[in-house]
Amino acid sequence: MAKLTDYEVLVFDVYGTLVDWETGLYDALQPLLTKYPVSASWDRKEALMAYMSVERDLQAQYPDMLYFDLLLNVHKTLDQRLKSLSEQDAGEETNTTEAASTSEAISTEDDTHTTFATTIRQWRAFPDSTEALRELANHFRLCVLSNVDYDSFRYAHARLSEGHDVSLTPKKLSLYSYPRENNPNRHWFPRSAPDDNKSPFTLVLTSEEVKAYKPSLVGFRAFLQCVCSDPRLLGEEGKSAEEVKEKVLVVAQSLPHDHVPARELGIKSVWIDRQSAVTCNELPDGAGQKWTWRFETLGEMVDAVKAELAQR
Repeated sequence: MAKLTDYEVLVFDVYGTLVDWETGLYDALQPLLTKYPVSASWDRKEALMAYMSVERDLQAQYPDMLYFDLLLNVHKTLDQRLKSLSEQDAGEETNTTEAASTSEAISTEDDTHTTFATTIRQWRAFPDSTEALRELANHFRLCVLSNVDYDSFRYAHARLSEGHDVSLTPKKLSLYSYPRENNPNRHWFPRSAPDDNKSPFTLVLTSEEVKAYKPSLVGFRAFLQCVCSDPRLLGEEGKSAEEVKEKVLVVAQSLPHDHVPARELGIKSVWIDRQSAVTCNELPDGAGQKWTWRFETLGEMVDAVKAELAQR
């Protein structure tokens, strides 16, 4: 029977697995939801499912859109849909002569959507994430494959590396930012950077770089290619992208975004089944189990790794 410690590389989802995406998003949606009667009474799951429906459509249409811009446009589209639904429920027709059409009103609406998108900078990591990553980095090479843009990710990156209460000064953020200038590597290898960052991640890949959003296989294939070719991962072993799969584990909360594509590619996975989650934790009927291990927290996974090591 396979053990967690048989593997060498862990590839993490971030938002939903390491960072409490649902709470951050739901809280940020409140001003919009309470604005319209049709959504004012929505619970957490109803709100997030409505958001994800729009997000999924936009990701499919614009796979190269930066995640910050995606957040902004999802909020704008959802605003338009809720407004239309509320008007229908009220039996009203939009009066174009009375509709807000001044440049000032348009500017205010745009500011609202932008403000929503910037809340990603405040989304909190789960309490066990930082310490668990530090522990796992002692035994595995940790990687990221995330639906996010690099500029937005640096805030989570800093907190996952140093704890949520880290002071995010410009200097501190620079330690956890993608090196857009003078980067000698094709990809981003934070732990190889010549500075004093405390990142647990050997490699960070985002949708900004791969030009695709999970569950697309594009990002996973780019990740495998990097693993098999770069010496900081498994490049020195001379294996193909197909062969390195036996040394890689996907670690994620979302069943449809991560575990389904992982299984499709023949990669084993660990389900971090966050008990607070109300989305991404169900599979279509008849889909069958897609993960190899299941834990309710990342801390539980660390305990399992330690138990295996103690038996050696």
